Amino acid sequence: MERTAAVARAAPPTPLPDAPEPPGNRTADLLDGMPRQRGPAHSGPPAAVPAPARTLPAPRPWRLLPTPTGTPFTFAYAALLAVTSLLASFADPSLVRALQQGSSTDVAHLAGAPGAVLVASALWIAGGAVSPYVLGFLLVLTALERRVGALHAAGVFLLGHVLATLATEVPVGLAVLAGQLPVTSLHRLDYGISFGVAAVTGALAGLVARRLRWILLALFGAMVGGDLIEFADPMTDWGHLIALAVGIATWPLARRRDRSSAPAAVSTG
Repeated sequence: MERTAAVARAAPPTPLPDAPEPPGNRTADLLDGMPRQRGPAHSGPPAAVPAPARTLPAPRPWRLLPTPTGTPFTFAYAALLAVTSLLASFADPSLVRALQQGSSTDVAHLAGAPGAVLVASALWIAGGAVSPYVLGFLLVLTALERRVGALHAAGVFLLGHVLATLATEVPVGLAVLAGQLPVTSLHRLDYGISFGVAAVTGALAGLVARRLRWILLALFGAMVGGDLIEFADPMTDWGHLIALAVGIATWPLARRRDRSSAPAAVSTG
């Protein structure tokens, strides 16, 4: 009895049969690097989420024209030119002639009151509201002001107006002193916005795409070149080319001031 009990105590316990391993807990399922694991079947890499389609910004043609908030300098200047144009169209011709003569940047007026006549001469449109420079003024100056701001746009306009005026009138005065021109040339009627528009055109050309740049310069050059061929007013026509060169000379500064690439500076006007 005692031996039987000892044998029974010495015998190892009989192992229970292995329970079937749940499919979700198998070791192979835990080995990410094992090929062909058993487990939930994958249909392949996750499908790429399609990128949202890029939409072009809606055209805003009203931005071609000046607005009080977006382009205050161009808007105010255009309003002032509209007033003087109406005055030139409906006021007494003798009054208009006297006002324009008093605003002329001829040699006689430049010698007496240069600052006053340089400002006053830019308040009239030579040729009236039908002049092609009216459309150029609205489109080109508006575009430049939106890119570089009101102060810089006004500076380019004024710089072209002043330098081109002096570059064309000073030689007239010297020619009169040298006896090459009559004294009446000292009172040559000279006023308008065309020199400023030429300078703004030259400045804007440096801020647009290259193809559009050369188209813009070619169109303006063809217009001025045609006037030079006619030889009706060569001093003024040379002044347009000088003003255009002044605007081109401002490219480095204009490009530093260009706000088109800065979203925070985009105008809402």
